[in-house]
Amino acid sequence: MTKAFEGIKQGLQEAIAHSQGKAVAARTHRPEAIDVAQLRHSLGLTQVEFAAKFCISVGTLRHWERGDRSPHGPALALLHVVSKEPQAVLRALA
Repeated sequence: MTKAFEGIKQGLQEAIAHSQGKAVAARTHRPEAIDVAQLRHSLGLTQVEFAAKFCISVGTLRHWERGDRSPHGPALALLHVVSKEPQAVLRALA
């Protein structure tokens, strides 16, 4: 039990240090930011069309395009897939 606790404790300390911007040995994987407006324009879609096709609220899309907010988590992952394989995503969501 002590060994498990020590491992969890170390992981939490590294997570806290990472969130504070300190260098840690842990690997992190974060997709790069994406220009949502440019992606939408490259697909030739209006905001309403893009939002409907990719199950995103129009309000959220507008916030992303204005820069008020940034996509993160699953939404960011989806947008990266859309940028690389838009037709595959459209087929999957049809």
